Amino acid sequence: MEALYKQYKGLMFRLAYQMLGSATDAEDIVQDVFVKAHDVSLEQMAEPKAYLCKMTTNRCLDLLKSARKKRELYTGPWLPEPISTPSADSYDSVITKDLLSYAMLVLLERLSPSERAVFVLREAFDFQYDEIAELVGKTEANCRKIVSRAKKKMGIDSAEPHLTPDKELGEEWINRFLAALEHGNVEKLLTLLATDAVLLSDGGGKVTAALHPILSGERVASFLLGLMRSFSKRSDFSVELAPVNDQTGFVIRQDGRIDTVVFLHIEHGVIRNLYFVRNPDKLRFIEP
Repeated sequence: MEALYKQYKGLMFRLAYQMLGSATDAEDIVQDVFVKAHDVSLEQMAEPKAYLCKMTTNRCLDLLKSARKKRELYTGPWLPEPISTPSADSYDSVITKDLLSYAMLVLLERLSPSERAVFVLREAFDFQYDEIAELVGKTEANCRKIVSRAKKKMGIDSAEPHLTPDKELGEEWINRFLAALEHGNVEKLLTLLATDAVLLSDGGGKVTAALHPILSGERVASFLLGLMRSFSKRSDFSVELAPVNDQTGFVIRQDGRIDTVVFLHIEHGVIRNLYFVRNPDKLRFIEP
């Protein structure tokens, strides 16, 4: 079983993380699945990868059903838990494969648990429909319909890339974005932001954060410049680029501690979405 753990823990973590949007819960599920699988013989498993993926998927579906109500009662916008990549934890060498973009993880919140599971298996891991049908207990035809329906709910099409964006391009955009903020250049900032840009901030009721989405490029720019003026008054404030969710984001620190992780979603040459994760409970998988 130890050999199977080493071989498949990364796959199971990526699968659970993207189904749940929570690295903490994903880690717990991986441990739980292997504890339960410990009493199962290799002969009973027949195909260990399929067996472990099915157990992981089932545990995720159960958790998603109970998590939905909790997320509806969450204070402010609920955003997925970010993870450092590469990470210093035990998933270091395998976590960066098959990751959907952070923006896609946010969109997954629009889906039902079964839609989310089928979409992740197909779009992130490129499972064949017969394999997905076996894992989720549905027909191949039904799984195809679920993927099509999920894409419509998420407002995406088949041609749109779902995996993480180019890191160098992301770094270039963030540097331009931060330079405009640092110099208080409103005009430049507005050229970088989409006119219908949206900023979401997740504080979870534990730290200060915008309780509602900030809509439009002008309002987002105004909010960001105000935030920058507030931060710039402090000597203990710093910003650094960081590899998060296998893309380039940036980390805001205060007193040396991680305060906020920020993702920019760039689409058609402008910043379409900005995600600020501030809830301290969601920052434990970010390297200090």
